[in-house]
Amino acid sequence: MERVRVGVVGLGAMGVGHCRFVAERVPETELAAVCDTDIARATQVGEQFSVPAFTEPEAMFQSGLIDAVIIATPHYAHAPIAVSAFERGLHVFVEKPLCVSVSDGDRMIAAARKAGTKFAIGYQHRLRPEVQAARRLVEQGVLGEVRRTLLITAWYRTQAYYDSGNWRATWAGEGGGVLINQAPHFIDLWLWLGGMPSKVWGHTRAALHDIETEDEAFALIEYPNGAHGYLYATTNEEPGENIIEISGDEGKLRLEGDNLQVWKLHHSIRRFTFEAEGMWDSIPAERIEPPIEMPPEGALTGQPALIQNFARAVLYNEPLIAPGEEGLNTVEIINALILSSQRQKPVSIPVDRAEYDALLAELKAHSKPKQRVREQHITDPNLLR
Repeated sequence: MERVRVGVVGLGAMGVGHCRFVAERVPETELAAVCDTDIARATQVGEQFSVPAFTEPEAMFQSGLIDAVIIATPHYAHAPIAVSAFERGLHVFVEKPLCVSVSDGDRMIAAARKAGTKFAIGYQHRLRPEVQAARRLVEQGVLGEVRRTLLITAWYRTQAYYDSGNWRATWAGEGGGVLINQAPHFIDLWLWLGGMPSKVWGHTRAALHDIETEDEAFALIEYPNGAHGYLYATTNEEPGENIIEISGDEGKLRLEGDNLQVWKLHHSIRRFTFEAEGMWDSIPAERIEPPIEMPPEGALTGQPALIQNFARAVLYNEPLIAPGEEGLNTVEIINALILSSQRQKPVSIPVDRAEYDALLAELKAHSKPKQRVREQHITDPNLLR
């Protein structure tokens, strides 16, 4: 195999963006087929890229035309399409979020392992140079044991945004609000840098918008070592900002936008606290400048680079930057936070699969058709991030 033959399922703005990346940007891939349940849309995009068009994913999977699939459909369709693709021996790249429920994620991972094919998720923010630098610091133990973490992720949205589709911010159509749509990229980075918690106390609400799911979410989390973290996600705040802090026993990092700040303590907090003799003593700290490695000139970045990594994993067994299995971590946090808020109790991780499935079924059963829908079609995939 010289190049990976890719089929794209779901031909909204994001899916068509992936078609362009595969066909025009990534040298290790070729666009071999497209699929959308809307026959007119499938035909249009197929003609645009001069490839066969399908209206059923299974028909495309059985065609023999593709080696791998990119899934860019609505959230609830991710799991059944991915499982079907794995059963056909295909490699799978799925857009965020991995899925809506942890039980769906379990099924996807089990199918991937049984197939023995590559499984990736579209968390391209892991490739940002400052994020890579922060990850190296954590892996090298520069910060010491984690004592506290913070995530603030704000993506302002108007009511017109929510009114633009009858599925948006509904339990039946989307499976959540800000947590399942806008927040996953930065929840992923927060977990990638700070580790996986063991318990979540969460609160969600529709604080500003006329929607049935949440436009604001808060959480207090606890880690296995007793450390704590805080999460705030919203579509109500402008100007929005994305901030991640990891405070450790020996240092601290703060990632705000593309600005990485790092402080290194001269002594361990734990040791200094009990060894210092003065009642007002403080620990000296210095600001350090971690090396940030920029991509070589001409190298792919962002989503095209992540697709290239996926293709190279298929062709050369290159390690995946964003393995699909790790996408389940974000879904665990989202499900735990929603379950905690709905049931008014702390929730342990891993989330009880049956309990969350029962809650989601209950929420979907009470989901109501929107009274006000003003369709607007997004053509720029960057607006979806």
